[in-house]
Amino acid sequence: MLAAPVRYSPDVEDVTPDEGETIAKLNDTFDTILETVAGNAGHAVRSVHAKAHGILEGVLRIDAGLPPELAQGLFAAPGEHRVYMRLSTNAGDILPDAVSLPRGLALKVLDVDGERLPDADGTTQNFIMVNGQVFQAPNAKKFLGSLKLLAGTTDRAEGLKVAASTVLRGVNTALQAVGIESTTVAALGGAPNVDPLGETYYSVTPFRYGDHIAKFSLAPVSPALTALTGNTIDASGRPDAIRETVRAEMAGIAGVWEFRVQLCRDRERQPVEDPTVAWDEDEAPFQRVATITVDPQDSWDQARVQAVDEAMRFSVWTGLAAHRPLGNINRARNAPYRHAADFRERFNGCPIHEPGSGR
Repeated sequence: MLAAPVRYSPDVEDVTPDEGETIAKLNDTFDTILETVAGNAGHAVRSVHAKAHGILEGVLRIDAGLPPELAQGLFAAPGEHRVYMRLSTNAGDILPDAVSLPRGLALKVLDVDGERLPDADGTTQNFIMVNGQVFQAPNAKKFLGSLKLLAGTTDRAEGLKVAASTVLRGVNTALQAVGIESTTVAALGGAPNVDPLGETYYSVTPFRYGDHIAKFSLAPVSPALTALTGNTIDASGRPDAIRETVRAEMAGIAGVWEFRVQLCRDRERQPVEDPTVAWDEDEAPFQRVATITVDPQDSWDQARVQAVDEAMRFSVWTGLAAHRPLGNINRARNAPYRHAADFRERFNGCPIHEPGSGR
């Protein structure tokens, strides 16, 4: 029998006194990445997950008859919302796809009513996920150290990165063969070069879920998508192989994903402040609360790419107070995400806005 979900209260977080200093250093390091890429390319991109592989438009349908602990926030009542989905990889520079990196999926749910988070423009709810269940660092200070190393290699030695990625994929395969998963090796270019349409994505960090605390997941469930799970993409000599593959596939298939919620049921075993700890699914199972349907479409339609990839930002701090981001890593994501978007807006001369913000 499952334990009852933990009730949310502000004291589930443990705010340390040096977080402001760490966030300022994160902004400085992201500036190095942003300025380097923009200066070399003449165009500013995101400081993380810079390269998009597809922009999809679909519909989120919230399930009817959810039990009270799941009928919370955005999911409190059945309904439909238009959504945008942005598929990406996690580097802050635009690399050839032969450098295989973890996949990301950013989801923007439109026309969401309710009390907003502080400074959350518009009327959308954003979710940001990756195809792994844990974060590479336990806190922002540790992440800052990794980010400084990555900033030092931004926009340098593409050929070496491609070669290193090939080696690291072999290392990761060997580790997996003996039951070891390395988020560090994957983040450095050793992730399997998988088709993003077949992947399951996770929020990794926890969020308020109305009266409770939860992590989120988006899992492919339609046969056309699950048939792609684990498929690898040969990017040899094809710098945009992932984008080309997704575009060819989405032209002919309808995709359905389940949006799932993992309620925290034990604060010791499912910690809020350490995203390197996976929450055991036997103790805290993922439960479906909605589906997302995407009809066949051009996943690199230029008008949609301009509207979403260039003129919007995705942030976990854009949304409802009922889904407040929790934990040190999430608190450290707020200012840098806005800082990076402001840089893109200034450099590119392209206003960045939220649908419904009036900006």
